[in-house]
Amino acid sequence: MTKKGKGYEPAEKDPIGYHGVPKFNPEEDCLPKAANAKPTFSHIFGQWLCDMAGADSKLVGITPAMREGSGMVGFSQKYPDRYFDVAIAEQHAVTFAAGLAIEGMKPVVAIYSSFLQRAYDQVIHDVAIQNLPVLFAIDRAGLVGADGPTHQGAFDISFLRSVPNMIIMTPSDELECRKMLSTGYQANTPAAVRYPRGSGTGVAAGHSLETLPIGKGKIVRQGQGIALLCFGTLLQQAKPVADKLDATLVDMRFVKPLDTELLQSLLAEHDIFVTIEENAVHGGAGSAVNEWMMTQRQLKPVLNIGIPDQFIEQGTQEEIYQLLQLDSSGLEAQIQQFLHR
Repeated sequence: MTKKGKGYEPAEKDPIGYHGVPKFNPEEDCLPKAANAKPTFSHIFGQWLCDMAGADSKLVGITPAMREGSGMVGFSQKYPDRYFDVAIAEQHAVTFAAGLAIEGMKPVVAIYSSFLQRAYDQVIHDVAIQNLPVLFAIDRAGLVGADGPTHQGAFDISFLRSVPNMIIMTPSDELECRKMLSTGYQANTPAAVRYPRGSGTGVAAGHSLETLPIGKGKIVRQGQGIALLCFGTLLQQAKPVADKLDATLVDMRFVKPLDTELLQSLLAEHDIFVTIEENAVHGGAGSAVNEWMMTQRQLKPVLNIGIPDQFIEQGTQEEIYQLLQLDSSGLEAQIQQFLHR
């Protein structure tokens, strides 16, 4: 029953468009156009959702009041009988998905990283314990910018990694995102694909429903001495650093299960490891690598790079990447400091 935008006529006419706004002139009745024409990861997800729904009549899409933000407008219009907006009720969204899965449907829950925190109990008790085929499309994973500390998607890897039966994937670009969504959808087990807010890298995603082998990463660049293990889109920031340091660059793809076969081969050929992720360092993907290395009784130096143990204030994404040394120059500085301790 809420009436948004009350008292400002343009917002009253377009409450969805004015829900989250960039800088704009209040004297004008329109918002500025985005300068970047690259599709967002939310858009890539929306396209995939429509394509997979066309291929599988059992697919249903669920959102807790984030249709526009999650890129589900096209799906809701094309498949209205398979689209469910459960309003701002994240716990219900997950339990509802579990119920549909028990009845033979294939639910896809599109949810922001920070909002999934509210449904952690339901993820464990309603989905994971029963090992149900629910795919979590986790939008706004990592640093979101101006929405500030309440919306930074800093914790989803940490709080999902300990849940049995869960697959966790971190795409490095748009095409990888599509492949991972298809992989999670076809896995017949709880699965999560986490992707960031905003524009993609410019890689064409296409319309393929190709899947990936579960738990397998790939070497992007072969180097020597140092291995950079990247989980997610910070791979793009790490590429020039790998070139400069002649380091091996790895797109790990999966946080869970880890590609331990690949890690074993890297251990034999490298002296120093650097993990890179857009998640809290504590309990994150880097911690998973550390834990595995301890089981192998390997004592090689490891630098874990990610979001520090603090709540991140607001600012543009670029400002925060620079502040936290997660851009290319910051990654290089952190690695150089580690090398020269």
